[in-house]
Amino acid sequence: MFDKVLIANRGEIAVRIIRACRELGISTVAVYSTADADSLHAQIADESICIGPALSRDSYLNIKSIIAACELTGAQAVHPGFGFLSENSTFARTCRKCGITFIGPDPESIEMLGDKANAKESMKKAGVPVILGSDGAVESLDDAKKLAKEIGYPVMVKASAGGGGRGIRIIRKESELEEQITAAKVEALACFANDDIYIEKFIENPKHIEIQILADNYGNVIHLGERDCSMQRRNQKVLEETPSPIMTEKLRKKMGESAVLAAKTCGYKNAGTIEFLVDKNGDYYFMEMNTRIQVEHPITEAVTGIDLVKQQILIAAGEKLSIKQKDIHMNGHAIECRINAEDPENDFRPSPAKIKTLHIPGGFGVRVDTAVYQDYTIPPYYDSMIGKLIVHANTREEAIAKMQWALAEFIVEGPATNIDFQLRLVRNEGFLAGDYDNGFLGRTTI
Repeated sequence: MFDKVLIANRGEIAVRIIRACRELGISTVAVYSTADADSLHAQIADESICIGPALSRDSYLNIKSIIAACELTGAQAVHPGFGFLSENSTFARTCRKCGITFIGPDPESIEMLGDKANAKESMKKAGVPVILGSDGAVESLDDAKKLAKEIGYPVMVKASAGGGGRGIRIIRKESELEEQITAAKVEALACFANDDIYIEKFIENPKHIEIQILADNYGNVIHLGERDCSMQRRNQKVLEETPSPIMTEKLRKKMGESAVLAAKTCGYKNAGTIEFLVDKNGDYYFMEMNTRIQVEHPITEAVTGIDLVKQQILIAAGEKLSIKQKDIHMNGHAIECRINAEDPENDFRPSPAKIKTLHIPGGFGVRVDTAVYQDYTIPPYYDSMIGKLIVHANTREEAIAKMQWALAEFIVEGPATNIDFQLRLVRNEGFLAGDYDNGFLGRTTI
């Protein structure tokens, strides 16, 4: 086991990782930018080291600074959290070259799965269901027109190196194709330094279901059930729950087996998530694999009782999975609402500001993952998430009731927040009935 782990991240996920390390008896190193000097993760770690100015590219994305911090502090391993460098194969490879354990998959797996077009082709060869589309990146507009005509409109253009909803365009007729492909390529180049795009059939009103997997270094792979991430606004997740309202034991078994097959095909190691689209007929299709811990991992922890971050660390340290597939049982129902410093009344504009009053809800089955505190000033340079509110109960109905009261009790004064929006959402008839899909928030007034 490691003696010391450096957390190459910030905010609530950095705090979450520090706490997991404490339970394993591991010392921690926090890195922070000048804008995060007063951050909670920098205060509660055993050691903290400044790695650069406020902008991410000069600090949390600065590989040289993070490696130097490891060398200065003697950290033997790095946990990247999510976002920033968590899916950066160059960072993982640099850690390997420097004798530092990257708590995540091998750089080769990150590269293969990070290119969405290549990942899709690999899944297709492995027999995992995939959406009709291009075999790899589309090279020319003529190729795009020909393919779109073959598979039929509407189609989706996606950035091969994409993520987080970036570089995606829906095209409903050929006259839109050139303009939308150009826009997707410009956005992809700006966000990912790679303007490759691919095309696939657009599935109308699908559910977005992801399967959590754990894989050790010895070929053992298990899945921990599904998370329903269909409640999205502009391809950004807003609320997640498990089990999914549409899930049956038969479908869960099939999707879980496909997820395990996908991980084994790639020789995957550590925690990962296979994301699927599920159509109205219950047919599912591989969308992508996230090679990191997910924002919404706590709801899986709630229903399975398994600490996913601790499992990540144990696997990276070379331990075999002590959990077998037969040990996985989904108990009860869990929901997560993402609480953001943003203004729903003004197109969800980010609202960085000082927190003047803070009251965090509690009680049996209520969990809040956050790094904010009263008088903390939310900086304008990073993601606007204040925290994640997670509830767990015996049934979906009980979990919804618990979430409604927890949101009503959650008070943040200073920045604008989406708390009232989330409260209206969990009171919405469509959500209450479990009758929602990826496009729900696009066509529903909350």
